[in-house]
Amino acid sequence: MATPSPTDAAVEAAISRVLDAERSAREDVDRAAREAAAIVEEANATARAVADRAERRIRGVRAAFEARAVREVAAIDAQSLARDAMRELTPEDLARLSRAVAALCVALTASAA
Repeated sequence: MATPSPTDAAVEAAISRVLDAERSAREDVDRAAREAAAIVEEANATARAVADRAERRIRGVRAAFEARAVREVAAIDAQSLARDAMRELTPEDLARLSRAVAALCVALTASAA
């Protein structure tokens, strides 16, 4: 059996270093892929939390707006009723109403004939 030459030993050592470097690079790539996946998952979780918080805030704003709108409409209705109740019909108002009712009766009976 022949003894390995220094060149053969150097080649073997170089091949071994290349294989070690390749294995180390694969491990680094795998580690980086796992870290990236963890970062993506954390970012997704953060995005979901932000979206949930925004949705809750939007629902709160909508509910507050609807409640305020209901209160304001009720206040306007109350003011309208109060004004209607405070104002008495004048004789001119009653005469105008009477003429409008008479005109409506004529229009209804004329179209039925």
